[in-house]
Formats: sequence, C-alpha cells, structure tokens
Amino acid sequence: MRVLLVGAGGVGTAITRIAARRSFFTRFTVADYDLSRAEAAVSSVAGVTPPGGTTAPSPRFDAVRVDASDEPAVTALLAEGGYDVLLNATDPRFVMPLFQAALAGGAHYIDMAMSLSYPHPERPYELTGVKLGDAQFERAADWEKAGRLALVGMGVEPGLSDVFARYAADELFDEIEEVGIRDGANLTVEGHDFAPSFNIWTTIEECLNPPVVYEADRGWFTTEPFSEPEVFDFPEGIGPVECVNVEHEEVLLVPRWVDARRVTFKYGLGADFIDKLKTLHALGLDRTEPVTVRTGEGPARVAPRDLVAAALPDPATLGDRMTGKTCAGTWVKGVKDGRAREVYLYHVVDNQWSMAEYGSQAVVWQTAVNPVVALELLADGRWGGAGVLGPEALPPRPFLDLLTAYGSPWGMREQ
Repeated sequence: MRVLLVGAGGVGTAITRIAARRSFFTRFTVADYDLSRAEAAVSSVAGVTPPGGTTAPSPRFDAVRVDASDEPAVTALLAEGGYDVLLNATDPRFVMPLFQAALAGGAHYIDMAMSLSYPHPERPYELTGVKLGDAQFERAADWEKAGRLALVGMGVEPGLSDVFARYAADELFDEIEEVGIRDGANLTVEGHDFAPSFNIWTTIEECLNPPVVYEADRGWFTTEPFSEPEVFDFPEGIGPVECVNVEHEEVLLVPRWVDARRVTFKYGLGADFIDKLKTLHALGLDRTEPVTVRTGEGPARVAPRDLVAAALPDPATLGDRMTGKTCAGTWVKGVKDGRAREVYLYHVVDNQWSMAEYGSQAVVWQTAVNPVVALELLADGRWGGAGVLGPEALPPRPFLDLLTAYGSPWGMREQ
C-alpha cells in the first residue's frame, strides 16, 4: 500500500509515528503546506523499525509540499506517486478539495472530520440546513461507479465511537433505544488558563454550531448550543463530568447503518470552557470571514478564528505540560434477550503513556491511531468496499481486535 498523508500537524505527526511501527505499507508520504512540518514528522520516525523488519524503514517515508486547498495539485501528486489512498489529517475546511482530488486521482480516501455544515437560515435551532457530510454523500454514486472507497469520519470521534455503535448493534443488543456518544477527560495543562487540547478551529466549529439530534420518528433536528446538560461518570478514574450537546458527525452517520430510535453526541466541556467559547462568539472572534487588520506592513485580511488559533498554543506542543486521561466512548441503551440493558464502550488514553511511548499528547494520539488501524485493515483486505461509507458500514470486530494489538485496548462497562 502507498499512502499519501495530507496534514503534518499534531494528528498527522502522531499518525506518522504510529504507522512507522507497522509493516503494511511500502511508501508513506507526508504532505503539508509547510514543508518543514512534513519533514519534521518524517524525521521523527527515522530509524524506527516495524516488528520483523530487518532494515531501518526510513526509505518508506518522505515529505513533500502541497496546498490542501489546491485540488488539481493534489490530484497530480496522487497520480505521479501512484498512491492507493489519501489520508486527510487537515481541518474540515479542506475536506472537499481533498475528497474530490482522491476521486479524480483514482485513490481511496479516509478522513477524520466530514464536510462542513451550514445552519438553517431562518430556524437554526430547530431545523438542519446543510448537514455535516452532505456534500460528500451527494457524490456517493461517483465513488461507487469508480470502485473506490471514501471512508469518512474515521478518527476517534467520529470513528472508533461509530465502530462501537456497530459492535453494540451486532453483538450486544436485539433492539437499541439510544446511542449516545459521550466524551470526557480530566486533562490539565500546567501554565495555561486556556489551552485547548485539540485544534481550536475545529473545536469552535463543532461547539458553536447548532447541535444535531436524531430521532427515528422525527429525523435530524437541531437544538441550542450546549443544551441538555447531564453529568456522566467516566471510567478509569476520570469520574463525573458535565456533558452538553455538540454538533458532531456520529449523529449524522450512525442512523444510516444502525437501527436506533435516538442518537446524540455530548461533550464534557466544563463551564469555564463554555464561557470562553461564548465570549469568542459574542466578540465575533469565531467568524471565518476575513476582516481588515492594520499591521506594521500595511492592511491585511485575516479571519478572526485564524487569529484566535494563532494566539493560542499549538495543542501538539502541550504534551509535556499535560497530565490526566481522555476518554472517548459510546453509551448504548436497549434490549437484549427481552431484558433492558445499558453499556458504555470506551477507549481511554493516559497522556503520560502516550508521551512516553510516542511523544504525542493523549488527545491527538487517540485520534491518530484509528485511521492507521483502518489503513491496515484496508491493506490486508479485512475492510473494503466502494462508495462513501462511515465506519458503521464495516465489520467492527477486526477493528477492535487490531486496536488492541496496537497496544491500546478498549473497554466495556455495564451501566
């Protein structure tokens, strides 16, 4: 397998470090707008040998520069390198050009976040407008005709959380009343009052957009941001965390392949984090439309959200000052053998472990491991298909078994 990874930020670099220990690919090219970042990601795996390897695998990796927004350039790069799959590790703004470039370039495609949503123009907190992933699913027939797979939402959330939903439907329940993704952590960053552990551009997008809820008799609908607060008790010492509704891909993916009467996503943000996001929104600093800013070199056009991202610390650099654990999981309520049942399927990563083992902080590592597992399943034929598919459309057991073989086991708690 020949892989083109686009995006060498925190998640992209962690992907490179995880993949370096595996032997399922022959070439792994790391591409970024900033060539130095791609080169740094490749340098970080120099000398790493996969199990059974007899030579240093550094020739398997190389770095190139590419603009993720330049669809023709990415298409040409795919064709020139004969790549089998494009793995998108950029933020959601670049989903569509990369998604379309992969199809034009004859490659399979994997991403961890889907195409952007746009709220309903008149009733944003009741009705959906353009939903997450709509632009991708509109091209499903083209992918099917080409015999290529676009595996969308294959990070941790969405991604592993969706695999959990499929596993619950296949092996744990006869009927499902609700699938609820619940994400929480007890991570702290020394020396920072506000230091998000994940890409702030994406965090603002998903937290300030109208959250989507699915109900079988109503379909998809929206609510106010941060609605329906609940306290969820997370495992492995994290404990109770207040979670609120947030827009997320699972709500748009799970109902397509899993028969559930209700699907929700709730994120443990905390009151202080929510207040800061509300302040950014009140000040217009969440906007993506550029404004004119005076600089020492004259007027410049800058998107306020990009300015916020530039002013905050890079999440990938916080690992050595971060302590605690992060938990991603899927709570499922339903019936098995005529009896009510509730379970929480989860995956916990301790920042101390991920930093010591991979040099990557827990949140980006937890996101990164899942697309690498998916790549290996595609390479050995245990996963496959054509069209635009979510993780729920594929068999869950091979994924969960291989995730454990990567040294990162998952758990299940009866509620």
